[in-house]
Order: sequence, then structure tokens, then C-alpha cells
Amino acid sequence: MITFDFSRLGDLSGRRLLDVGSGGGRHAVEAARRGALVTCVELSPEAIGEIRVTALAAEELLGLRPGEISARIGVVRSDARALPFPEATFDALIASEVLEHISEDRQVLAELSRVARPGAVLALSVPRFFPEAVSWLLSLAYHDAEGGHIRIYRRGRLDSLVARSGLRLVGAHHSHALHTPYWWLKCVAGVDNDAAPAVAAYHKLLVAQMMGEAPALERLEERLNPLLGKSLALYAERTKDREGGRVA
Repeated sequence: MITFDFSRLGDLSGRRLLDVGSGGGRHAVEAARRGALVTCVELSPEAIGEIRVTALAAEELLGLRPGEISARIGVVRSDARALPFPEATFDALIASEVLEHISEDRQVLAELSRVARPGAVLALSVPRFFPEAVSWLLSLAYHDAEGGHIRIYRRGRLDSLVARSGLRLVGAHHSHALHTPYWWLKCVAGVDNDAAPAVAAYHKLLVAQMMGEAPALERLEERLNPLLGKSLALYAERTKDREGGRVA
């Protein structure tokens, strides 16, 4: 499930890419497949293990030689609020669905800006305001879980945070429209109730779409993304002079 348009990150072959809050590693694997040298930052030991599993599974699925993707991915256990890298280290950066979990969101963006080289592009995503607000209304458990979402971003606030971090907004779009009704169903049925008939049936459709087995669903989602896209994806470029963009 890829949130970003990787063409906006430019030619990644041989370039250093940072993926903060990598989760299961879906974006890290896609970047490595495109030739990037990927550094994943994660705090969860479980997620760190899952990244390697995802990379090895992708190699098998694509019929690649062992190591063709996995050897391009390194993992560092660290906090996104204090990245253990020198300034201007990375040519491209990804932070997908990270900021809504962390109180110090400005600090995270400042760190991403600090380790980005001038001209580097950051691909950043958060839950879109409208779908997220409906989910919060439907279920307290959706956002009250430990490590869950602590805020909902309006577009203007996120744009302002990005600009104050020394990053210049260069593009935006919405992704994963078909996931919005799915999460609304889960909120109604119970966020942990995956066996609910409607939830289970919808999940089968999403799996078919993600596996490339339902091109009609893919086309439908593209049309619905501007209206129902669950994720807001922003692309921001690290400015050459970062002094004016420091977080106050």
C-alpha cells in the first residue's frame, strides 16, 4: 500500500533516503526497489523485524536475487525527535503517518529538515481531516489506544509547520480513498472486531486491490481520492538557507 508518488522524489538510484517511522517497511522497500540506499528509523523492535521480512518477501514476489532489495535497507532504532545523523545527510526523506502520533511534531519536522541536504524532497503524510474526524466521532477506541492518534491536522496548520521547519511545499494530493469507508466500518463494528461480516468482506476487497488483482477498484480509488482520500500527502523541498525556517 503505497501512499506517495515516488516520481516526485526524483531519480533515487544510488541516493540516500531516510524513512522515519517505517512501520512494516512498505515505502522503504519501494524506495530500495528504485535503487535508493534506505535508512529506516523505528522505535518498535517488532517493526524492525518486520521491515526485513517485508523486504525478503518483496524479493521473492518480484523474482529478484536475494539481497537485491534487502541489502539496500538498513534499520536504526531511534527516536524521530532526535535523529542520530549529521546535518545534510539525506537526498530524500519519507515520514508516513508519523506526526499524528507524536506530541513534539515541530521537533520532528525540524530534525527532518536538519538531516536533509539542500534540495532534498520530503514526502510527508498524515490522516486527512474529514475522514479522521468522522472516525473519532464514531469510536473513542480508534484514537484512545496507547500510541494512537493524538491530533487531527487541518491542511493550513500542517503547511505552516512545514514552512517553519525550513521546507518549501512543492506538491500535495490525497491517497487511499477506499480505506476511508473501511475504517468507518471498523469504528462502528469495533476497531478490533475484524471478524464482523461487513469488515471481513471489505477487507477482502482491499487485499485484492493491493495485490493488483482488482484494476477496477484501483481506477475507482483514483477517482475518489480527491473526495475521500484517507491520507493527505505533502511534498516539501529543503531550502538552501535554513536559517529563516527554524522552528521558533
